[in-house]
Amino acid sequence: MKKFIFFLAVAMMAATSVKAQSDSRESKHEIAASYGSLSNSDWLNIFENVIGAIFGETYKDDTFFGPIGLEYFYHFKPWLGVGVITTYGQLVQDGYKGDDKVGKKSNYYFTALPAVKFDWLRRDVIGLYSKLGAGVTMRRETREFYGENAKHDTDKTDFHFNWQVSIIGIEVGKRLRGFAEGGFGEQGVLLAGLRYRF
Repeated sequence: MKKFIFFLAVAMMAATSVKAQSDSRESKHEIAASYGSLSNSDWLNIFENVIGAIFGETYKDDTFFGPIGLEYFYHFKPWLGVGVITTYGQLVQDGYKGDDKVGKKSNYYFTALPAVKFDWLRRDVIGLYSKLGAGVTMRRETREFYGENAKHDTDKTDFHFNWQVSIIGIEVGKRLRGFAEGGFGEQGVLLAGLRYRF
């Protein structure tokens, strides 16, 4: 989390520096940070837990973080931006067999999505837009077992296709804007954050 805050602060300072050197009134660049809920990875975890329960594995005491997102867009036209969305999320769960706690499962998700943003209302203090991204997620899963089963610990990494479709987004403010979006994908069904235009 500290690294994310540091990265965001550096990005905002760089954006301010670039803006100070620019005479253009129209914003070409924008960076944003967001936090969402019910990402594709969350739905995948729910599905896996249902399948696991069929075979006698149950998971409790879930600790969720994310998806937290960073994005950058460059506007070739006032209504069309092209860029990239990145997200990070994690889920840690305790595993049970019956009433006995037998281990822990941790999933970490890193995602990169080339994306386009369509601004269909772009005003000084308000904007409405839609957004579409498609790319890849790197998923790292570790399973830690307790006691005599510790020899079965696993650590694996795989990659899978992922996406974000934000059907409707609203942003309010001048250069620094608060925003909220609704849709579906790796950033979540609902997400909100801050965007800086320069």
